[in-house]
Amino acid sequence: MDLFDLKGKTALVTGGNGGIGLGMARGLTAAGARVAIAGRDGSKNAAAVKELGGNALSVTADLKDEKACRAMVEEAAKHLGRLDILVNNAGTNVRKRPEEYSLEEWKLVLDTNLTSAFVASQAAYPHLKRASGGKIVNIGSMMSLFGAAFVAPYGASKGGIVQLTRALACAWARDNIQVNAVLPGWIDTALTQRARKDIPGLHENVLRRTPAGRWGEPGDLSGIAVFLCSKASDFVTGTAIPVDGGYSSQG
Repeated sequence: MDLFDLKGKTALVTGGNGGIGLGMARGLTAAGARVAIAGRDGSKNAAAVKELGGNALSVTADLKDEKACRAMVEEAAKHLGRLDILVNNAGTNVRKRPEEYSLEEWKLVLDTNLTSAFVASQAAYPHLKRASGGKIVNIGSMMSLFGAAFVAPYGASKGGIVQLTRALACAWARDNIQVNAVLPGWIDTALTQRARKDIPGLHENVLRRTPAGRWGEPGDLSGIAVFLCSKASDFVTGTAIPVDGGYSSQG
């Protein structure tokens, strides 16, 4: 038996049209899963689906809207025929000092990063239970572990992701649903490319602090996605696993 074989499995990846989400979707597709890519930008979704191949499909939705988020899960499950895997990757960030945020900006980040993960998981639960089990992977961050002056709502949302992961893991273990979090380090994506423009010296600091001596790439998330979504992780739940080139281990 191939513990990492995902043939016959279906997955919904939110924010899967680029960056970390697309890197994970590539891994799931390569392992044999049929993948639905969800995001607000229909053209980016279509480009990702084209790259992933004929088994992939696109769902356009604004995950900040509860009804749209629930409808996204239902649409994916309907078109895929079932739902075995949910990857809650959709995210955004606004970089300011804490005293400079408006409440609207705070809510934007929390609703996108944390509330959407809860709503999507809640909507996916009956489908995973019907399938006699499944996998949920929530995308946290190094900011689930560390503080930073310029990411108050982002850090709060990503810390919340870890606690949400633990709560869902405890609640749904009896349904054979494993729930885990991945904590990416500094990965070279559109989001972090903007950060390098906004934060002087960030690039050099990341290279100096990361034992691996480089920025991560979206493909570095493919393997952990396959592991956490396959039978290989059937006794792994409630964890938060850094994928950061050793960044969080460096004193």
